[in-house]
Amino acid sequence: MRANRLWRGLVPVVCLTAGFGFGALARDARGTDLRASQSNLVDLVRDADTKVQAQTSTVAGLQQQVHALTVQAGAGNAAVAATQRQVDELRAPAGLTAVGGDGVAVVLDDADDSSANAGVDPNQLVVHQSDLQAVVNALWAGGAEAMSIAGQRVIATSAVRCVGNTLLLNGQVFSPPYRVEAIGASDAMVRALDASPGVALFKQAASYYGLGWTVESDAELTLPAYGTVPVLSYAHATGA
Repeated sequence: MRANRLWRGLVPVVCLTAGFGFGALARDARGTDLRASQSNLVDLVRDADTKVQAQTSTVAGLQQQVHALTVQAGAGNAAVAATQRQVDELRAPAGLTAVGGDGVAVVLDDADDSSANAGVDPNQLVVHQSDLQAVVNALWAGGAEAMSIAGQRVIATSAVRCVGNTLLLNGQVFSPPYRVEAIGASDAMVRALDASPGVALFKQAASYYGLGWTVESDAELTLPAYGTVPVLSYAHATGA
């Protein structure tokens, strides 16, 4: 009897506590699914990427208009024409013009889902930021004169950043396989890749887990110009 009385006393307390909990969940969710946050984040990234691509296309169109108007103004103004010639000389070194020539193409890819990789840490089966960065650094060290990743021109302000198995570059999102193309002396760049400790680690993982790795020389590479206006940030001294 005592146990029954104790149970009858606890039931209202449990129900009241549960009611407060459900109320808090409803208030925090505000009509949304609390467990859907991860999938919503993926959709948010995709939507943002779509908007960035649309805006990039708009910027490219405006740049063409500005260039046409600048040429038109230079036709009747010697000072404008002289300044435009100075700008044109700097466009190629800055990566703002398409280039072509002999070079090397490197492709990195995630491992396939297979029974051979059952039980393996998923982090071992994907291309990481350090892997891409090792390839990029080796190619520059080998004398690369120009470079692109996933069809995006790499310039001084470009940063290789990976989130999970996706690459964020020049404001856009890319998925593997990642194709890195570099124009320059192909023999020297291949030697630099072979000498890179970071590249050696990726090649070792590729042999163990089946990640994709190919290196090919190509005498007719074509790299696009950087697609938008470069944005430079500067450090400013502050008062003591």
